[in-house]
Amino acid sequence: MVLLRRVIGDALRARRQGQHRTLREVSTAANVSLGYLSEIERGQKEPSSELLAAICDALGARLSELLREVSDTVALAEQLPGVLMPVQDEPATAGTVRKATGRGVRQVTTDGAVAVSVRQDSPLKATLRSARVRPTDRDVVCAA
Repeated sequence: MVLLRRVIGDALRARRQGQHRTLREVSTAANVSLGYLSEIERGQKEPSSELLAAICDALGARLSELLREVSDTVALAEQLPGVLMPVQDEPATAGTVRKATGRGVRQVTTDGAVAVSVRQDSPLKATLRSARVRPTDRDVVCAA
């Protein structure tokens, strides 16, 4: 099962780190305690809509942008076998890589714009990570 609070926390942390800002800077700007913001980013606490809006404002992001990113991540995770339903012995779908690790099953998928990595720790616990895919030199088409 994908926990929404974890996906939200990952998205907030990625935005903050992308701006090279500290937890302290963002917590002060959002008027939330540093410890509570840390718990939100780690997916341990689920922020209220008001608090989420304040954190987005402190990060200079629109709430709708953050929620769209979270929605895209969850939508991709839903396509991975075993994230919302138990993993069976079916083959991985196109664009998906699955391998067993010491910490459970790990799956990675991409739609070309977003890559999602899921580590299935147990039937009821999954760790979800997402990242924007950046085009490489191989992906760039040059017109002559």
